[in-house]
Amino acid sequence: MNVYTVYADVKEGIDARTFVENMELFLNKLPQLETYRITRMKLGFRSMNLPEFRIDMEFETMQALDDAMSHVVSNKDDIETEHVGFNQWVDGETIQ
Repeated sequence: MNVYTVYADVKEGIDARTFVENMELFLNKLPQLETYRITRMKLGFRSMNLPEFRIDMEFETMQALDDAMSHVVSNKDDIETEHVGFNQWVDGETIQ
């Protein structure tokens, strides 16, 4: 498996549940995605220079990852709606 990881904080004023629900809407439409995990680092049990959320997406091959990202860019199946749906909740200053 090939794992693609994203770290992000939620924008101020947005609750974690809204963020996760919108992230799941997007990930569930992403083609060739084998599985994913959304984890949250709370209670100070993390390096403070890491954002609070970690999203791991697993693809069988790196080509499958590239194909999935191309799918998003080309807006097949109107996936951009879900992509924007979670992007608007991410603090752009902290995405890594």
